[in-house]
Amino acid sequence: MKRSLIRERIFVLVFMSEFNSPEDMPEEIRLYMESPEGNADDKTAALIREKVEKILPLIPEIDEIIGKHSDKWSVDRMGKVELSVLRLAVYELLYDDSIPDKVAINEAVELAKKYGQDNAGKYVNGVLAGVIKDNGG
Repeated sequence: MKRSLIRERIFVLVFMSEFNSPEDMPEEIRLYMESPEGNADDKTAALIREKVEKILPLIPEIDEIIGKHSDKWSVDRMGKVELSVLRLAVYELLYDDSIPDKVAINEAVELAKKYGQDNAGKYVNGVLAGVIKDNGG
């Protein structure tokens, strides 16, 4: 499975966390991974599950970082799609050394364009540029 498709599935699960309690997320992840949309081989499914399980507990910390770099929008006012894309991207930029910054940003912009509102790609790019600048990138 392509890395961009893996990332898209991780994004979907991060997005789903907006509508489910932390206690329900393990079951939601399992159900999604068993669905036709989320279906993946065992190794890929484990990778997706592992990354989501690393991101979810960091959401408060990640949201604080996003909030610092989002012009005119508090995290509470952001679209759930854009917020979920940003959460995944900030995780990849700051907590996952296996993903090059350029790839994380490019993939986030593409997800925002695909699933977000008009100009979501530009907005996500701007927020992530601030995150990179603040973190020595």
